Amino acid sequence: MAKDHDLPSVDVPNNLAAEAAVLGAILFDNNAYQRVTEILRAEDFYAPAHQEIYATCSGLIEQGRVADGVTLREQFERTDQLTVIGGATYLADLLESAAFGPEVTDYARIIRDLAVRRELLSIGTGLKGRALAPEAGQSGSDQIEMAERELFALAERGSNQRGFTDFGTAVRESLVMAEAAFQRDGKIAGIATHLDDLDHKLGGLHPSDLIILAGRPSMGKTSLATNIAYNAASACRREVQEDGSRKTVDGAVVAFFSLEMSAEQLATRIIAERTGISSHKFRSGELEAHDFDKIRDAVAELQNLPLHIDDTGGLSISQLSARARRLHRTVGLDMIIIDYLQLITSAGGKGNENRVQEITQISMALKALAKDLNIPVIALSQLSRQVEQRDDKRPQLSDLRESGSIEQDADVVMFVFRESYYLERTEPQSDPNDPNSSEKWTRWRERMDQVYGTAEVIIGKQRHGPIGKVTLAFDANVTRFGNLDRTGLPDEF
Repeated sequence: MAKDHDLPSVDVPNNLAAEAAVLGAILFDNNAYQRVTEILRAEDFYAPAHQEIYATCSGLIEQGRVADGVTLREQFERTDQLTVIGGATYLADLLESAAFGPEVTDYARIIRDLAVRRELLSIGTGLKGRALAPEAGQSGSDQIEMAERELFALAERGSNQRGFTDFGTAVRESLVMAEAAFQRDGKIAGIATHLDDLDHKLGGLHPSDLIILAGRPSMGKTSLATNIAYNAASACRREVQEDGSRKTVDGAVVAFFSLEMSAEQLATRIIAERTGISSHKFRSGELEAHDFDKIRDAVAELQNLPLHIDDTGGLSISQLSARARRLHRTVGLDMIIIDYLQLITSAGGKGNENRVQEITQISMALKALAKDLNIPVIALSQLSRQVEQRDDKRPQLSDLRESGSIEQDADVVMFVFRESYYLERTEPQSDPNDPNSSEKWTRWRERMDQVYGTAEVIIGKQRHGPIGKVTLAFDANVTRFGNLDRTGLPDEF
C-alpha cells in the first residue's frame, strides 16, 4: 500500500483497499478504465499517490497508449515521481490487489461515495471558517448563498452524464408521450395553457423546452405569462372520485421568478383576473364593499395554489438555477417562468462584460436547466426599438434585444402583439381641407372595432411544430388573456 507519508493525516472517510483494487484492475486490463471513468475523477481518490496513478493512467489510455506497470514506471521516472507513488514495487503490489469482474464498478462507486463525504466535510469546514471570520462586506445571506451553490454543485455532479440511450428506449419514451397526447382532452401532450388555439399550435408546453415570450412594452408579456402560470397551476385543482372517496388533485407546480414586479403586484393581477375587478380599482382605492367580498372569496380559492413567486431583483443565473433546483427537490417543479431574461445577471456579474455574450451565457444556462429538470422554462424577453421604426409593428426574430443565441437556444419563440395599442395612437384627425378625412376615420374605426379586445401571439420559431399566429381575447382592465369568440369576426381571426 501507499506509504504513511503519502497519506493525509486527518482521519476522514476513505477505503484504500477499494482504491488499490480499482487501480490494479486498470493496470491489469485497461478496459476496466472505460467502466469507471464516468464514475471517478482523480480527485476522488483519498491517497495522493492513487490520485497520481489514476491521472497518469487516464492520460495514457485517452492517448491510445497502454497503461501498465512498465509504462507507468517510465512516466514517473521521467518526472521524478516514482518514489512519491511508492516505487516500482508498489505498482506491482497494485496488480496483486486487482479486482476482477463487475465488482470494479462497485468499488468505484464506494470510492466516489467516500469522496462526496469528504467534500461535504470540506464544505462544512469552509462554512465554519467563513462564519467565524467573514470577508469584508460578506453578509450572512451571502454565506448562505455560497453554501447553497457549493452543495448543489456537489449534488448535481454527474446528473448530466446520462450517456447514450439505445434507440429501443427512445422509441418507448416517444410512445409514452404519444399515448399521453391521445388520452388527454384536446390531444395535448404537454402542460396545457388552456388558451385553446395556442395549445393546438404548440401541443402544450413540453418538458425540456426553452420557450421565449417576447414583446415590446405594454403588449402584455407579463399578463400572458401570469395567465399561463395561473391556468397551469389551477387547471387540475378539482375534486375527483377515487376508490369511493373524493380527493383534491393539485395542478402543475410553477416557479415564477419576477425580477421586475413584486409578488404582491403579481398576486393582485391574478386576483383582478379571477374577480373581474379592474386593476385600476386596486391601485386607486375605488373598491366597494361587494368588491371585498369577491376578493375574499378569490383569496380563499387561490391561497393553496401551487404557484411559487421569487421577486428577488438582480438575481444571477446561478442563483436562479440553485433556487429552482431546491424547489424541484423539496416540493417538485413542473414549470419555470422568468420575467424577464434581460434582468438576469451572468454568473460572474461583471459590468464590463459584453452584454450579448452575457445573454448568450444566460440563454444557454436556461436551456440546460430545462433539460436537467425535464420541465418547460418560459423566459420573457424585451424587443429592440427597431420595431417602432417600421410601418408593420409585428415583431420578428431579428427584433430580439441583445439576442446573442436566444433564438438558437430556444425551442419556441413567441411574440405578443396588440394592434389596437398602435391604432389607438393613430386616430385620424378631422381636417376640413381633406375631403377624404371622414372616410379615413371610418376605415380606422372599422379596423379598431375588429381588433379591439384581441391580441396576437406570433410563433416565430417552433423546433418541433409549425409557426404562425393565433388570436386571443384580451381584457386590458383585468389584464386577462382568454379564448376568442369568433362569432361575426373575419376569417383572418
